[in-house]
This record gives sequence, C-alpha cells and structure tokens, in this order.
Amino acid sequence: MPRIPLETQTLYAELLEQLAILEAQRSIGSLTGGFTLKKIKGESYVYFQYFSPGGSRQQKYVGKLTPVLQSIIGQHQQEKELYQADLQSIHRLSAQVSVGGAITIPHAPFRVLQSLADSGVFRLGGVLVGTHAFATIGNMLGYRWESAGMMTHDIDISIDRNLSVAIPSLPNTDIPETLEQLKMGFFPVPELNPKNPSTSYKVRNSPLRLDLLTPSSGRGEDYKSVPIKQLQAAAQALHYLDYLIEGSMQAVALSRKAGTLVNVPDPARFALHKLIIAQERPAIEHAKRNKDYRQASLLIDLLIEERPSDLQSAWSALKKHGESWTRKALTGYQAALSNSLVAPALSLEDFLQSVDA
Repeated sequence: MPRIPLETQTLYAELLEQLAILEAQRSIGSLTGGFTLKKIKGESYVYFQYFSPGGSRQQKYVGKLTPVLQSIIGQHQQEKELYQADLQSIHRLSAQVSVGGAITIPHAPFRVLQSLADSGVFRLGGVLVGTHAFATIGNMLGYRWESAGMMTHDIDISIDRNLSVAIPSLPNTDIPETLEQLKMGFFPVPELNPKNPSTSYKVRNSPLRLDLLTPSSGRGEDYKSVPIKQLQAAAQALHYLDYLIEGSMQAVALSRKAGTLVNVPDPARFALHKLIIAQERPAIEHAKRNKDYRQASLLIDLLIEERPSDLQSAWSALKKHGESWTRKALTGYQAALSNSLVAPALSLEDFLQSVDA
C-alpha cells in the first residue's frame, strides 16, 4: 500500500491540531450569522440571523438594544473575523493534504458528516465507523489504501447511549432536523416493526444513507431500535460495538477542499472487530464480508510492521470479553487467509504469536 508523503503527513498533523483547537475554542465568533436591528415604534430590537448546520436561514429574537447587547455585537464581529481567518487556514490545509495524496470522502457524504459535526454529534461522543472511518484511519496512519472501490456513500455513526449518564451537562442535538435542513431529500427508513423508530435515513434515488448504531446491552437487544435522547433519534443496537468505540480518537474526515473533526475507532480495535463481525454476516452479504477481511488485513499488516504494541493492547482487551470473542477473531483471520484477494501477510500462528506476546 502506498505511503502518504511525509510532507502531507506533516500538513495533516497541523490540520488536525487546528481543527481540535478551533473545536475547543468555539465562541460566539463561530456562529454562522450576524446581529440585525429592527426599529419598532422608535425602539431598537436585536435579532440574530444565522444559518443552521443544514444551511437554512433562521432568525431569533435577542432583546431590546442595551449597552450590554451593543458590546456583545461588537465582540461577535471581532471574533467572527478571527474565526473566518482560522477557517481559511483550515480550508487551505485541507486542499494541500488532499492534493498531497490523502484519501478524500465524496462530496455528498462529507457534507452530511460536516453538518453532523457542526450540530454537535461528535462532541456528544459519536464515533464514525464503517468504510469512511477506514479511509480516515488510513490518513491518520499515513497510508493510502490501494482500493478506491472500497469507498461508499453509506455513513455509519455509533454513539454510547449511556454517555449522558456519565456526563449530564452535555448538550442535545437533533439528527432528524439536521438532515432535514440539508435539503438533500433524506427520509427515515421504516423498520420491519412499524412501531419502532427508524435508525436509518436515506436519500431517494441515491446510495446516500445514514445508519445510527449503539452498543447492545445483551444478545436479546441486538438489531432493535434504541432511543438516543440526546440525538432526538434512535439507533440500532449491535453486539461487539462497545469494544469497537471504546478508546476512540479524534481524526480529520477530509474532502477535496475541507476537513472536519470526527471521532474514529482505535485502528487495532477496528481491525479485530472487522474479523469478528465478518463471521456474523449472512451468506447473502458475501461482498461485505470480503470487504471486512480486506480492511482487517490491511490494517493488521500495517500495525504488525509499525505499531505492534497497539495490536497487542487491542488483543488483550478483546480477550477480556471471553473465549468466544477471541475464537471468532481467529476464525475470521483464518477465513481471510483462505482468500487470496484479501489475505494478510502472516500465518495464523505468526499472527497469534505477534498479538499474544
């Protein structure tokens, strides 16, 4: 697999740092809009006109113009100029990283990811999983995966429903409203049981789709719809997902001209999780199973060569879930070995020796 040039890796690191700083220092200047005054019977009243994450124009009443509000208006203008300068720097870096050979996400799914980020989904602990996470992890590790055909328009977001219990001060967001404001034609995909809330959203006559996922509390809950209050939405409960998203990290989801801050799984956990879920897929999902094996193989080969301790730590965490988990991972690795198109470099014995050191 080709390595991304060192210069581009350096630019990526700078881009990630700038996005993280911008996210940490969100202020009134980051609001996309401005204050406007309305004269009513000789009195001045302040409104804030802004664009929501999806792009629709909104207007909120603030109050009667006072010296305090006048000061806030001035502060907003100053901070907005600084924020816009930061955004220009981020756009420039994003374009440089893209031209330098990093993997980019197609425009439509990136637009959705950026709107979800703006609405606070990743601040709430959402984790990008699936193929877009795999592409993003490649950039993070400094490698460009060989198969461009792996890209998809499916977007998979996982969030731990218990996060609000641990951190009660977290704000709410509204995924259905964010998708509606994008004006891309998203509609909720009905569940088999019409009484259950939808966990997926799709665009008509398009492959673009968003799936919301959450770790299941047990096998009896697998594939059921679970309400996620802070997203104003529901997510599909899946086994093994808690292992995948634990210890997630910040990364840059990249388009050709922009970048946005997301959370992605630990690369080693991502690889081992792929080996396991490949065993869970029905026979009809043969192509998806091969993609699981391919992504796992590429990551495992890279990590054994450059970051073996990461893989050992992920394997150690996997073993704590019991023998059935490790057996499924080893079965998945053996299955990947038997497929010459996706086979990892090490034999099963050498792999086990590397991860179980």
